[in-house]
Amino acid sequence: MPAQAQHAFGGPPARPRPRELGVRIGLLPPGPTNSIVDVSGISVGHASIWRDEAPLPAGRGIARTGVTAVVPFDPAELFTNRVAAGAAVLNGAGEMIGITSIREWGLIETPIFLTSSMAIGRVYDAAVEALVERIPSAGLDDALMPVVAECDDSYLNTARTVQVAPADVRAALDGARGAEAGPAASGVVGAGVGMHGFELKGGIGNASRVVPAFVRPRFSAVQGGPPPAVSPTFNLGVLTLTNFGRIERLTIDGVAVGAALVADGWPGMDDDEQGSCIVVVATDAPLLPSQLSRLARRAGLGLARAGSTAGHGSGEIFVAISTAVRSRRGDGPLVTTTHLHDGYIDPFLAAVVEATEEAVVDSLFVADTVTGRDGHCLEGLPVDRTLAMLAAAGRLGEPLLPR
Repeated sequence: MPAQAQHAFGGPPARPRPRELGVRIGLLPPGPTNSIVDVSGISVGHASIWRDEAPLPAGRGIARTGVTAVVPFDPAELFTNRVAAGAAVLNGAGEMIGITSIREWGLIETPIFLTSSMAIGRVYDAAVEALVERIPSAGLDDALMPVVAECDDSYLNTARTVQVAPADVRAALDGARGAEAGPAASGVVGAGVGMHGFELKGGIGNASRVVPAFVRPRFSAVQGGPPPAVSPTFNLGVLTLTNFGRIERLTIDGVAVGAALVADGWPGMDDDEQGSCIVVVATDAPLLPSQLSRLARRAGLGLARAGSTAGHGSGEIFVAISTAVRSRRGDGPLVTTTHLHDGYIDPFLAAVVEATEEAVVDSLFVADTVTGRDGHCLEGLPVDRTLAMLAAAGRLGEPLLPR
């Protein structure tokens, strides 16, 4: 199945994804599209902004930015019947509007929007306008507070001129598609247009895992009996906005790719800033907010496996949602919820680590070279050299045809 089409916006076309080239990260199998839309109810939309204008005041300068929307269910349904959520912060030099209420209530009631750091306020305002139009006035008994997160794309993007317009937020929301349209787009698309990754071109990354839910814990004798005779599976997907890392620390499936590139003379950005990474985790398993917060924290382990140290100036902020646990406005006073026993959560924790690591690698493989403001250039990962290193280390399998 082909990947979802990227907007024809002037950027480089997407390159093959890592699994299409034989890269296999982790032990759990990927879902059908190996992207976050493998989780039922999740769709993703992008608005990519690519402009080459004169500097201020004659024009708006060079724009390499955009908006990405991760949309659980229709916005009107979501506002009425919220999804369970949890959040975590590894290093907090960044922002996610809405994280306070996520931590307090354990719920999300709007899509999750990703964008450039200094555009976060404009995206919030535009999201309110767009969502109010989509939610009947009878449903607006409470304030509507969108979730909006950011990374800094100012190396390539003229960020001091806010390049995002309300129409871009609407385009990302209206363009959201699920698994029926193929894998969610990765690389130089949406909020990822201007982002870096390990001093190479980064951007949006995707991965998913099929999780065997009822694996018997080693301590099952004290867990209230054996697991069911037939073990179902669930889907877990990850989308990353990758904008962090030093090239010498880049590690792919345990291979020190970045150190070898530096030895080859590969140039970096000559910038001490660590950058940031927003990670969105979604699953169709019935997990409670406390369990989802535990999943969100594990995204940091996936980043570490790729080479992150979560530096002083870096913002690693993670959110996890379950499309299987809902909270309908007006329900109560007592509700009954079926959820996973904590003793069986380990496979989900492992899935987050694996999928986060692979999503970072996905963003690097798919994103090609981009030149932006002041002639700044981020080269795409040298894929052939990387594959040769992985093959030499015995870490490369047979290429998979795109689905």
